[in-house]
Amino acid sequence: MLVSLNSLHWIYLIFILLIIGVMIRKRDTTLVCILGILILGVVATKSLPLAVTGVFNSLIYAITELLGTILIISIIYGMSKVLEATGINEVMISPFTRFIKTPTLAYWIIGILMMVISWFFWPSPAVALMGAVLLPVAVRVGLPAIGVAVAMNLFGHGIALSSDFIIQGAPKLTSESAGLPVGDVISASIPLVITMGVVTTIIAFISLKKDMKSGKIKVQENDTNIALFSNEEETEGDIVKTRLSNKTKKTFAIIIPILFILDLFIMIRLNLQGGDATALVGGTAVFILILISMFTYKNKGMEQITEFLITGFKFGFQIFGPVIPIAAFFYMGDMGFVSVFGEVLPEMSEGLVNDLGVALAHAVPLNDFVGAITLTSVGTITGLDGSGFSGISLVGPIARLFSTAIGGGVATLTALGQVAAIWVGGGTIVPWAVIPAAAICGVDPFELARRNLKPVIIGLIVTTIVAMFII
Repeated sequence: MLVSLNSLHWIYLIFILLIIGVMIRKRDTTLVCILGILILGVVATKSLPLAVTGVFNSLIYAITELLGTILIISIIYGMSKVLEATGINEVMISPFTRFIKTPTLAYWIIGILMMVISWFFWPSPAVALMGAVLLPVAVRVGLPAIGVAVAMNLFGHGIALSSDFIIQGAPKLTSESAGLPVGDVISASIPLVITMGVVTTIIAFISLKKDMKSGKIKVQENDTNIALFSNEEETEGDIVKTRLSNKTKKTFAIIIPILFILDLFIMIRLNLQGGDATALVGGTAVFILILISMFTYKNKGMEQITEFLITGFKFGFQIFGPVIPIAAFFYMGDMGFVSVFGEVLPEMSEGLVNDLGVALAHAVPLNDFVGAITLTSVGTITGLDGSGFSGISLVGPIARLFSTAIGGGVATLTALGQVAAIWVGGGTIVPWAVIPAAAICGVDPFELARRNLKPVIIGLIVTTIVAMFII
């Protein structure tokens, strides 16, 4: 049923366009989102005090919706820090070093390993987990540090983060904003992630080999100048960095992958997805953190557990802090508006975004080609702020709007927007988003972003074309 659009719908649409415009100018969108919620509240309730209250309640609503995702990221990061502090991360990765004999093997092994680890730990922790060990090995066989950074960046912050099959933080955000089960978005993303991953990594590899052959890039003496822990105990804030015996580290390096493999088996066996799957991984990570902390620090173990968790929570809220106001605004496009401001929408309304989608379907003839191009463009634009997660809060409602107009394909459009937003902002071609990989490899983040630019642009074009045929 077509719902008559009122001022709330137009205000919401205007602010979506304003947010996109602000992102294009590489400015922060928090103020625009909060003003959007405030103005929507004033128009809906005819009361400034209720609108101001609604702004705060909308943030609570967003935090409540995002809390599971924030927690899993925080816990995984805290666990990665205890592995880093004890040196277990080096042992977990070291068996792969014996297979790295040439620059070509270094590129693909480091990339694939980065992708797999990033699925479990997310890319930024994964860079810390493996970079210090594998960078010297790669440089020793002739792959320059910039090549290592490209591999870790494209496979980790690109393929792994845009798919996020295990932790499911990204697909959970997009699926919720699009009103879909998380499994639908994950399934729809598989061919798009494969296409994007294959195209970008192959083009980047060919470019690297060409520049290495011509001498444009080569191994520098300072390529191996990365910080490693000494054998003595060190401190970083309140976290104590220490070394376990080689036997103990090997034992834990075997136990930890087994525990996560068991998680995967349980997920498949019990058909766990979304929040349930995330909770299983998160609970396992908590107990790994506790086990290693108590075993390593003995009497100080209880305090160190707290410090590792605090470190994780700081990271989690630092990452999601900018996302919460943006998510709050876009949740107002769904029935979250009713939860915050009450029954103020028109009768038979299914939310501001759905209403706009129905109106668009009746007013503008759209097709799957226009929808695919639009979602890639929106994802790319919203990723320009260097936060892929702020962008994917937007692609869900827009994908739903276009799918309503063209009569289907919402999961594919949502997944396409997610892939574009995270590849750009999560990130591989925005200099301030590639800093983790650039820092661990000791390369210029702007140089890394420039080297990734051509492969990623070509990858987005090819992936969009593939999406057109899938919708």
